[in-house]
Amino acid sequence: MPIEIIAIGILTLIASTVGTMTGFGTSTIMIPVLLFYYPLPQALLLVGIIHFVGDIWKMILFRKGATWNLLLLFGIPSVLAAYAGARLTLTTEPTLLLRILGAALITYMFFLLFHSSWKLPKSNATAVAGGALSGLMAGIFGVGGAVRGAFLTAFDFPKHVYIFTTGAIAFMTDSIRLLTYGIGNVNLPKELWYGMILFLPLSFAGAWFAKKTVGHVSEKTFRQIIALFLALVGIKFLLFP
Repeated sequence: MPIEIIAIGILTLIASTVGTMTGFGTSTIMIPVLLFYYPLPQALLLVGIIHFVGDIWKMILFRKGATWNLLLLFGIPSVLAAYAGARLTLTTEPTLLLRILGAALITYMFFLLFHSSWKLPKSNATAVAGGALSGLMAGIFGVGGAVRGAFLTAFDFPKHVYIFTTGAIAFMTDSIRLLTYGIGNVNLPKELWYGMILFLPLSFAGAWFAKKTVGHVSEKTFRQIIALFLALVGIKFLLFP
């Protein structure tokens, strides 16, 4: 088995564990590493497939957390924006936009930390705006989960509801962007298709481990973990877009 397949498998396990627990992070961890070895469209397609299957694991493992009204309000704009973003993948300069996103996430976490009474309003408009922005970022860069997580913190969901909701919204978004990549004739090297035999079971192992771990984490600590990872992602985008 080629060493890069084993390395991507380990990366998948780590990213799936973090991504399931926080509701985002799989793409943020994997794409920067894969871009050292593969062009952006191939990296987006590979991570998109793993992310898509990971969405299914989240919905299965945390299926008691369905909130259908929010899923529609958040999901429909996310799907439409993801399609538009995926179409722009090959023509958009990402650096400036990612730096702006990083600064915005850091600012948001600053307010959550030092002004705990301040947050995005818990409203339909917040859901629609969050869906559109996160879908656009997912379509262009494959990293819309952090934006989605920032907007979903406004609703103060219990952890199992939060994880299911992020998974279901990401499932809708990933479906349309993978279809768009396919229509655009993006493909993977043959060895990466064979590697899916390893990658996909490891994505489930990461999701399963996250479920076992998150069950022992209090709601307050869980929200602090989300805030920490949002801040780390923000710093990464700001300094290393």
